Amino acid sequence: MALSIGIVGLPNVGKSTLFSALTKKGVLIANYPFATIDPSVGVVAVPDERLYKLAEFSKTQKTVSAAVEFVDIAGLVKGASAGEGLGNKFLTNIRETDAIAEVVRIFEDPDIIHVSNKIDPMGDIEVINLELIMADLQTVTKRAQNLGKEVKAGKKEAIIEMGLLERLQAALEAGKLASSVTPDEYEAPLLHNIHLLTSKKILYVLNKKSGGRNLDETNDERYQKLLAFFKETGSTYVVVDAGIENELKEMSEEEKVEMRAGLGADKSGIDALIRKSYEMLGLITYFTTGEKETRGWTIQRGWTAPLAGTAIHTDFKDKFVRAQVIEWDKLLEAGSYGAAREKGWVRTEGKEYIVKDGDVMEFMI
Repeated sequence: MALSIGIVGLPNVGKSTLFSALTKKGVLIANYPFATIDPSVGVVAVPDERLYKLAEFSKTQKTVSAAVEFVDIAGLVKGASAGEGLGNKFLTNIRETDAIAEVVRIFEDPDIIHVSNKIDPMGDIEVINLELIMADLQTVTKRAQNLGKEVKAGKKEAIIEMGLLERLQAALEAGKLASSVTPDEYEAPLLHNIHLLTSKKILYVLNKKSGGRNLDETNDERYQKLLAFFKETGSTYVVVDAGIENELKEMSEEEKVEMRAGLGADKSGIDALIRKSYEMLGLITYFTTGEKETRGWTIQRGWTAPLAGTAIHTDFKDKFVRAQVIEWDKLLEAGSYGAAREKGWVRTEGKEYIVKDGDVMEFMI
């Protein structure tokens, strides 16, 4: 599935460093605004120990992870919604993504300039979100104007959409994200077609720096204000040291563990970021495994078996007959497919089966 997450933020907060760490792909990183002009795209493997345990179980020749796509987008500045900086380009690029990873700097370092000349993560979020809100307000206002004639003509769908647009406009004018408006079953497809920026799910990425003054380590009131905002809005966030992760990207897993231990960072913020991004998009993984290949397949949560089969090949949906299914841990516990079948753990599922995260599947077509 080609779902993507746009990495956004103010200039010099660590977006491109984070992207480089994520993708192991060299991108332009510089200590000034607009170092990144055109969005870079990287397909990133989703860390999943289940995959490697299954590969070891099958003594497989090839292992392929599930993946998610990240897009590094040019730095936003205040006034982007009015065309300031690379505003129009920024907004176009973010509109094409499925979700947003909003990078916020939570470290102080006099050698790395900040576009506002101060470290204020909550202020940075307010600037970014306000620009997205203002851009959405323009979209909603224009759409309402274009819909006027159809509403006067009494067209049912236009009347429903206008009601939605009025609620969206009220929320946006109050400084709220479009995601704060809950559409009903008739409005939901109409909302999707408007493609509002603030309807997208947002993951806040708090970028710290080894050797810097990190707000999360000093119980700084700016960090407490940030946490209060996340709690109040039900937002998802992850803390990452993009610089360290970028330095570690070429190391072996053993070297990474040793390096992180030396720095007091026992877990990979990058792995947490990838997993949370994957989950935020409503994605799950099912597996196929054998001697030739063990692979994680990305699908949307709630998909039936025939739909899940399209991740392998589009023909699987129409040609689907049934699927052999077992939970990944049950397969490992059994020790072999034969033993799993004897225990009755391998099930035959039909077209109505809802695939679950961690299922190991074999499709019959």
